[in-house]
Amino acid sequence: MSTTGTMTVEAPVQLQRHHAPSNPTGKRLALLTLTALGVVYGDICTSPLYAMKEAFKPEYGLAPSQTNIFGLLSLIVWALILVVSVKYVAFILRADNNGEGGVLALLALILQQPDDGSWRMRRIFLVMLGLFGGAFLYGDGVITPAISVLGAVEGLEIISPQFATYVVPLAFIIIATLFYFQYHGTARVGGMFGWIMLAWFLSIAMLGVRSVVSHPEIIGAANPWYAISFFLAHPGRSFVVLGAVVLVVTGGEALYADMGHFGKRPIRVAWFALVLPALVLNYFGQGALVLRNPAAVENPFYLLAPEWALFPLLVIATLAAIVASQALISGAFSLTQQAVQLGYTPRVTIIHTSKQEAGQIYIPEVNVALALGTLLRVAGFRSSTALGAAYGVAVTGTMSITTVLFYAVARRQWHWSALKAGAFLAFFLIIDLGFFASNILKIPHGGWVPLVIAVLVFTLMTTWKRGRILLRIKLLDRTLPIASFVESLSHGGPVRVPGTAIFMTSESEGTPVVLLHHLKHNKVLHEKVILLSILSRQVPEVPSAERITVEPLQQGLYRVKAQYGFMETPNVEDIRARLGEAGIKTRRMDTTYYLGREDLICANGVGMSRWRKKLFAVMARNSRSATQYFGIPANRVVELGTQIEF
Repeated sequence: MSTTGTMTVEAPVQLQRHHAPSNPTGKRLALLTLTALGVVYGDICTSPLYAMKEAFKPEYGLAPSQTNIFGLLSLIVWALILVVSVKYVAFILRADNNGEGGVLALLALILQQPDDGSWRMRRIFLVMLGLFGGAFLYGDGVITPAISVLGAVEGLEIISPQFATYVVPLAFIIIATLFYFQYHGTARVGGMFGWIMLAWFLSIAMLGVRSVVSHPEIIGAANPWYAISFFLAHPGRSFVVLGAVVLVVTGGEALYADMGHFGKRPIRVAWFALVLPALVLNYFGQGALVLRNPAAVENPFYLLAPEWALFPLLVIATLAAIVASQALISGAFSLTQQAVQLGYTPRVTIIHTSKQEAGQIYIPEVNVALALGTLLRVAGFRSSTALGAAYGVAVTGTMSITTVLFYAVARRQWHWSALKAGAFLAFFLIIDLGFFASNILKIPHGGWVPLVIAVLVFTLMTTWKRGRILLRIKLLDRTLPIASFVESLSHGGPVRVPGTAIFMTSESEGTPVVLLHHLKHNKVLHEKVILLSILSRQVPEVPSAERITVEPLQQGLYRVKAQYGFMETPNVEDIRARLGEAGIKTRRMDTTYYLGREDLICANGVGMSRWRKKLFAVMARNSRSATQYFGIPANRVVELGTQIEF
């Protein structure tokens, strides 16, 4: 083999992420649309359970008069049209990162832009915003399962007031069971989600139609003038009520986050053909019911149903709430995987629960945290009405951040004119910030919960990223240029022993510190030495042909760079097995992996405050071991520790 130059080889991928076709038709489109119902629209589907009830709760002082009902329905309809139909479905879905969506995928698009002087400060600001948007989703992930399941099982109170005492225990059991079975993955039941949601949307649409027939004039609430008149008549109360109206669009972010699984067209078809009409019809039906019977504001959703249908409706509502909860839980898993690959969180345990789909993952650490947070919310708030006071802050915060990030991508990557991009930003940011400001009023009543979670997650993310940068600087100070090291081996270097040594290093240049540490203590070097760097790229997936680059060095040394996207999990054994195609023959039982383990000593100084350095050290100690995360055989690993003061 030549001792100069580089070559690329393909690495085998055990799990394939099957992206949907860009423009499916016929049966394929129908299947993807049905499946999207069960994943993409899981969150927004349960809003009819509690949104109207929340808007008319006594604290808002909004009487269920005809004028107020028409004004509220007009706000709901136009929130669905402007926020979901126009902003997300028409615009935000365009901002895909090689087919993937979500706030961190959008952030990755921004990180791809050149870091020139005029862009640097704005880029730092946008990165901070993107991280906070991701952090907000964890707060959302704690509240959504709680409010969805509670809103569903509260139908027991309508069936019989005697069942009221069973609502919280039953919700607790359902949520605990849901989190308990996350380990098994959703592959087996995922196919049922679409059918459950199809039945749900058809059911709520029929309930709405049944009620609208008695008051067909309620359809006139689609006129935006009713919303404007409502604001003019009640400027104070209408602003407060926006905190309830936003509940109808809480699933908008999921449209974007789950785009990679289904593609844009099935999501759009499902929204306009079924989801939007069903939601609007049900809200109109609830409005017509309250017009007939103002006392129905107590629970207008369940009171839409005839008495004989209450129990079946309770069952399907509970199933829909479980689907909604599952969508948020799976989203939190996916978000965490992206954050790990982008370098914003420590390594965690990522378990693939499907042999076919890479997107089916389970992260125990996140599952436990979400389960505890959700169950505490159920025990603490005890009703969907009380949780409604805490819900919305995280969602509206993420919506506002997505608007700003989309503007940056449109200007920098798509080269939209300042007028076009600025018009988008101004129009939708006014809406988003209006919703966000209204939800700020909820902070004393429970809205502080998602804010605290978001601040905590944001602090952890930024601390980890900054700590890794400082640690890298310290390690680089201890490295030796690779050319100098290779030259030293040609002048009577250490004793060479049979076998292969793979030195894991986060740096793709220089001599790894772990290699120098090994020579210092063991005084020997294997005949074949591989310097392996696993690098993350700001794309969801790296094509197989670009996965591995091999740079032959002299004296039996090779530098190997393996690149992965932020939706992929590296596997070192796969890399080693494939290197044979590049002429680097290795045997599993003759290969030893060398890893460095840093013992961090926190010191006063520049770079990061002392308390954050201590936090970083704790996170580093509790990070999942590289052996497990990279799929390295445990019996072939040697760890070399070193103390680093930073």
